[in-house]
Amino acid sequence: MPEVTPQPLSPAKHAVVLLSGGLDSTTVLAMALNQGYTCHTLAFDYGQRHRHELDACNTIAQQMNAASHRVFKLDIGQFGGSALTSADIAVPKDRDESHMADIPVTYVPARNLVFLSIATAYAETLGASDLFIGVNAIDYSGYPDCRPEFIDAFSQTANLATKLGVEGANIRVHTPLIELTKAQIITEGTKLGVDYAMTHSCYDPDETGAACGRCDSCVLRRSGFEQAGIDDPTRYTQTPNEPRP
Repeated sequence: MPEVTPQPLSPAKHAVVLLSGGLDSTTVLAMALNQGYTCHTLAFDYGQRHRHELDACNTIAQQMNAASHRVFKLDIGQFGGSALTSADIAVPKDRDESHMADIPVTYVPARNLVFLSIATAYAETLGASDLFIGVNAIDYSGYPDCRPEFIDAFSQTANLATKLGVEGANIRVHTPLIELTKAQIITEGTKLGVDYAMTHSCYDPDETGAACGRCDSCVLRRSGFEQAGIDDPTRYTQTPNEPRP
């Protein structure tokens, strides 16, 4: 989808939706569209270890009729410190869900803080005061920037730091998944017609984009489909019943 130069929008329900290519952000996009928002999706090329999620973002934005889709290049990966941006740091595999409350090495330092700041600036150029992000505080891998406390604090800061906020537009950060389990997210998205086959969640896919099935994101995704009783359309490098190396 071609990128569109931001122009101030006519008064309407416009929103910037942060899109990662995964099932959470795709479900959020479906929710925002269902609420009547005209959605402008924003993805980030931030130095992540693979491009499959960005390809998924483009497909999702096209298939779900986003009003515009932009990819913002921001190489926070140059700082390292995360398995998602440094090839020399191994992605954790085969962890039990009960051990996912600790902050793992897949945490990208301040990622959502940076992404939301840029999304707020983009929204302001459009004259939009609504942002949607797929953070979740239940089925997640211990990331501190997915908690309600962070979202509340950021929202206050955004309204203090922007022209829109100072002039009373009331910038709102919508987090419709914040208290949902992965199974509930998948169930809700399915009701809204989301095709999860076009989403990508794996931290460490092979060169074709097939999911490893063993990283935290794959474990949570697979468990979510199982608990929801919905067929998992994910293309894995091995079937769920195959022995792990």
